[in-house]
Amino acid sequence: MGLLIDGEWRGAPPAQGDAGDFVRQASTFRHQITADGSSGFKAAPGRYHLYVSRACPWCHRTMIYRVLKRLENIISIGFVEPTMREQGWTFAQPDPLTGARHIYEVYQQADPLFTGRATVPVLWDKESHGIVNNESSDIIRMLNTEFDEITHELTNFYPDALANEIDEVNSRVYDSINNGVYRAGFATTQAAYETAAKRVFEGLDWAEERLRRQRYLLGDLITEADWRLFPTLVRFDAVYYGHFKCNVRRIKDYPALWAYTRELYQVPGIAGTVSSDEYKAHYYGSHLNINPTGIIPIGPELDFTAPHGRAEAFPRRDGSSTASVTALSVNGQQTLEEDSTVEVPAFKQTGSSVE
Repeated sequence: MGLLIDGEWRGAPPAQGDAGDFVRQASTFRHQITADGSSGFKAAPGRYHLYVSRACPWCHRTMIYRVLKRLENIISIGFVEPTMREQGWTFAQPDPLTGARHIYEVYQQADPLFTGRATVPVLWDKESHGIVNNESSDIIRMLNTEFDEITHELTNFYPDALANEIDEVNSRVYDSINNGVYRAGFATTQAAYETAAKRVFEGLDWAEERLRRQRYLLGDLITEADWRLFPTLVRFDAVYYGHFKCNVRRIKDYPALWAYTRELYQVPGIAGTVSSDEYKAHYYGSHLNINPTGIIPIGPELDFTAPHGRAEAFPRRDGSSTASVTALSVNGQQTLEEDSTVEVPAFKQTGSSVE
């Protein structure tokens, strides 16, 4: 762990509040890529590069969108090693684009006087040799729409008609689950830990109840909200349950959540973004303040390929189990399009609303 201060790398522990609670740093680079280039960063094949860690849940979001939006040949990608120690995120070999051996050196090249943590993901502009954005929630929104004219992949995981509800769900999931496990894991007082851990399970209980009634967080349609929750769920039993002491229940103990996690894992292309061994290597091998021996557990055994049964549990209104239908937002209107890559239930269309 460490951070840059006026461009100089220094070691530092995770940020803590006065009560021993973990405080996440706000992202600094918030430029936007736009289809028309009005932002100064025009969507273009080969111009951008994504720096990620397979272990990091925030990076995982961007990896998922790069696959689902068919951007593998449009945006190149580079991976750091799973274990993070005194020099922060580190490359196995010098980065071919920048020559950097550590992510903080990428930040130094973008801003020689940068102050802050050198986090991933990083969306890098090869043309200006600088960082476009290091906030995962921004990056997935850009990948969702701004390259559509290039890829002709029009699946929209943030449709206008559901935007407000997606934002509400995202806020709740982030506070209680996505970031909640970190607040529990990095807490330095018993009170801060218990408050955070209890909040995690309040969030998981809420999600379980919601997913008992409907196939996805927003109903019949896979949306951004699902892809923001999935990275935490797929890591939970392997690392958060033990390493971060979120051990009241496993995801496997939640029937709906466990089936839902397996369903999302089985969406074409998603399994290739999951690396349980790297998850364990990172968390157990990097956080020596939590796990001083650095010993990495051999378990648990998790079969994400087992049948999930969600299609049969939530059949279409016409009686069939599934249809390859995705929601699009074209000129502000909801439309339907066949898509063989994401299988979701069909829904009725009434004006601009989705039932």
